[in-house]
Amino acid sequence: MEVLKAYGKMRGKQQLLVMVLLVFVNLYFYFFIQEGKKLGHLLYLDFLFVLPMSVFLALDYLRFRKRAKKLKALLAEECLISRDFPEFGSQEIACHDVQVLEGQIEKQFEESCALQDYVAKWCHEMKIPLAAGLLMAERLPDAQARQELRWQLERMNCQLNSLLLGCRLQGPLFDMQVRQVDLAECARASVRNNRFFLIQEGFSIDVQAEGVKVYTDPSWLVYVLDQLLANAVKYVRKPEDGGKPYLRIWGERQEKAVLLFVEDGGEGIRREDIRRIFEKGFTGQNGRNGKYKSTGLGLYLAEKIIRRLGHGIHVESEYGVYTRFCLIFDGQGRETEM
Repeated sequence: MEVLKAYGKMRGKQQLLVMVLLVFVNLYFYFFIQEGKKLGHLLYLDFLFVLPMSVFLALDYLRFRKRAKKLKALLAEECLISRDFPEFGSQEIACHDVQVLEGQIEKQFEESCALQDYVAKWCHEMKIPLAAGLLMAERLPDAQARQELRWQLERMNCQLNSLLLGCRLQGPLFDMQVRQVDLAECARASVRNNRFFLIQEGFSIDVQAEGVKVYTDPSWLVYVLDQLLANAVKYVRKPEDGGKPYLRIWGERQEKAVLLFVEDGGEGIRREDIRRIFEKGFTGQNGRNGKYKSTGLGLYLAEKIIRRLGHGIHVESEYGVYTRFCLIFDGQGRETEM
């Protein structure tokens, strides 16, 4: 009965139109054909019209009933069904699919949060044996072995820190605490994080950003600076190759913005690569020549963080001479609207 009512609701207008047309045809024949043939012609015409129409309506009803039965079965399942009903003529289909999609999104959100918690817990647990390894490395009698082991352990420590912050960045919630910070303090914090590698590569370091303050999240800003300093260490040109490892960090206050520059005298970036260095997975010629092990994610994440913080980032470079990144903080230290 419910199926019949639904079919009548769907085809009611078409059926009414057919009945009105049939009435007009009967009236036409009643008034305009010859007197003696009225009844016979009308009955014959009605028979020719009603019989195929009845067959059509019966077949259409059977198809509708079959479709309604299939729809009822699918509505009870937790899957998208709009593909099976491309005409999308039922509000039930739309509501069902929206409910299913909301459930899937909620499930993915919970799984993502669970994965982040697991990764964060794993990283913190790895910190303990890593710290123990660093202490044990200091006891090695062989200086070269001690240095090589500490290099690898320090790299692991940096990668764990990057993983923790990268996990937070990729999460559904971007934890951000904006306050006024001194750019010199953030720069020195990043230098401390990378001091082992900077010392090993013989970098001369010059930080001149005292008194230059902006509103930002210091943790995320230090993470971005860590990525820039890690690149400086990775692409360093050593003295034996004609290079002079140096790192300069300085701040400038302009009329409408505060700028923080990070410059190194490393390998540099080729002109054809510079416009793509912030793309995800892009390594350029330096990453493809086999000399450097690049993932193409460091600068991608740095640029993503800077954009989320509401700042800007720019790079200029002369291949084989220098690379200079510029972080742009709008508004002379005015608080960023979140």
